[in-house]
Amino acid sequence: MQVKTIVLAAVLSVGPSLLHAQFDFRVDNRDVQVHSFASQGFMYSNDNNYMTMPTSQGSFAMTDGGVNASVQLTDKFRVGAQEYLRDFGRMGEWHPQLDWGFADYRFRDWFGVRGGKVKTELGLFNNTQDNDSLHTFALLPQSVYPTDLRDATIAHIGGDAYGNIPIKHLGSLSYTVFVGDRRDSKFGGYSLMVQDRGITISNYGGLQYGGDLKWTTPLKGLLVGGSHLSEVVTGTGKTTCNQAKASVNCAMWTAMTNGNYEEYSKKAYSNYFFGEYTLGNLRVDSEYRRYWRDQAVWNGLWAVWSDTRGYYASAAYRISKRFELGGYYSRFTCKWVSGGIGPNGPATKPPSLDTSLPGNHIYDKVATLRFDIAKFWNIKVEGHFMDGYGTNQSPDGFYDTTNTQGYKPKTNLLLVRTGWSF
Repeated sequence: MQVKTIVLAAVLSVGPSLLHAQFDFRVDNRDVQVHSFASQGFMYSNDNNYMTMPTSQGSFAMTDGGVNASVQLTDKFRVGAQEYLRDFGRMGEWHPQLDWGFADYRFRDWFGVRGGKVKTELGLFNNTQDNDSLHTFALLPQSVYPTDLRDATIAHIGGDAYGNIPIKHLGSLSYTVFVGDRRDSKFGGYSLMVQDRGITISNYGGLQYGGDLKWTTPLKGLLVGGSHLSEVVTGTGKTTCNQAKASVNCAMWTAMTNGNYEEYSKKAYSNYFFGEYTLGNLRVDSEYRRYWRDQAVWNGLWAVWSDTRGYYASAAYRISKRFELGGYYSRFTCKWVSGGIGPNGPATKPPSLDTSLPGNHIYDKVATLRFDIAKFWNIKVEGHFMDGYGTNQSPDGFYDTTNTQGYKPKTNLLLVRTGWSF
């Protein structure tokens, strides 16, 4: 796959002018718009490996791309879809997937419905994380938008109701309520994380529902809002039960289950609160996310309660037509406890509640320079200065399988990413 990465990067580098095209054609007197995008990145870190890549040696294994098409069938009815693939270390592995595909009917400005595989409205950027050209940063703040979970968070299979309601003298409210099914790829971050425990997930997903509310305030440039997501998720698969990582007695568990594995969430939800302010060439964003999960694992023999919290504050300034400077501070923490939930379950493990430990947090200071070579082609140079390496309860960029020698408490990372949209 490394050959594919190099070929893609070379073709796009030598011929970007050929990519600047929006393919429009007509079907039954309706305009069909087709767009594509691609990006190539390089990561180099001082010690710890990041995003399942051998970044301590330098890695180009950060490639993604997609193509989408949409058509306005009537003044109120629109359909569209996007195909996407990526190869981020062990994530994606060049397996194409339907990113989103929907039918959308807007009855009025204040009420519309859409269905299919629909982008999930959460926070400021969840529904635009597939469009790198819209963002200053090469990586969105990972405390709120983990790249590891992109396949699970970007869309749901179900339906939305949405609209925009103007409020006299008070701006306007945009709302979305949704219900659907979450489906994780087996090439995503959660599946890779549990592989450290000897678990191979074959199916992971379930019901999710929630809503998003954004208020465009009467103060010019200020937007605030909040989102909520609830989930009922189940995972099934097989395991060889890695005793060094597992929380149960592997010999007993294997004898009872013949190597079959199941987990499910008894309660899981996320809350987001956010704000954005723009003034001329300056944009300031901030978000807070809390994810709580009460989870039964190892076929109901064990329980894990995890409380993951993240927030960031960012600023970006367009200094000229070609250059933009940006930076953010991102803070991720996770507290968790686990214990037996059977009638004679094993003793509860000591709680992991100290978020000052590097294994329970990631504090990330980031500086970025974006250079727009052309309207459709940009290069981003980004430095990450991370304290901590996170937790084994939530995908956060650091994985045992690519850090077999253990972790250093701090990571400095250089990321260079170039992207094209056409």
